[in-house]
Amino acid sequence: MGKLDGKKFLMFVDDIYEDLELLYPRLRLIEEGAEVIVAGPEKGKIYHGKHGYPVKSDIAITQINDAEYTGLIIPGGFAPDKLRRDKKVLEVTAAFCNTNRLVAHICHAGWITISAKIMKGYTCTSTPGIKDDIENAGAVWVDQEVVIDRNMISSRRPDDLPAFCRAIINYY
Repeated sequence: MGKLDGKKFLMFVDDIYEDLELLYPRLRLIEEGAEVIVAGPEKGKIYHGKHGYPVKSDIAITQINDAEYTGLIIPGGFAPDKLRRDKKVLEVTAAFCNTNRLVAHICHAGWITISAKIMKGYTCTSTPGIKDDIENAGAVWVDQEVVIDRNMISSRRPDDLPAFCRAIINYY
């Protein structure tokens, strides 16, 4: 029996995702008993991370019914810069936030939460490279390995993944 038995999480993927920021949380959540569904622009397509690791999408982004999921985990890398241009990605991200379900983002994944217009009034972190973007979206940026503010969990980089995953698991 895992701590997350019966929970179902959604993750976004596209090429040039940060390999560890997708794979580490995915495996940790599965280890705790959760079901993790990876959604990409196309169902069943192999997407390659910044370091070349392949991940096959379970569903297409257009197939997402956000009501089926407990939480949203958004990996970083440069994939978020492409994904934030997808209207469905932004609608899904906002739906999680607006229904007080978990939105967890790490590194450059804050680009998606910014474009979904859900950052105002939150305190969070990200890679320092998008600190100005986070602040301009109305959030307070802090330099910490993990920040938990209501239904949002955020971290800066791959080295923060142990704290990021502990925070997600302990959220429930």
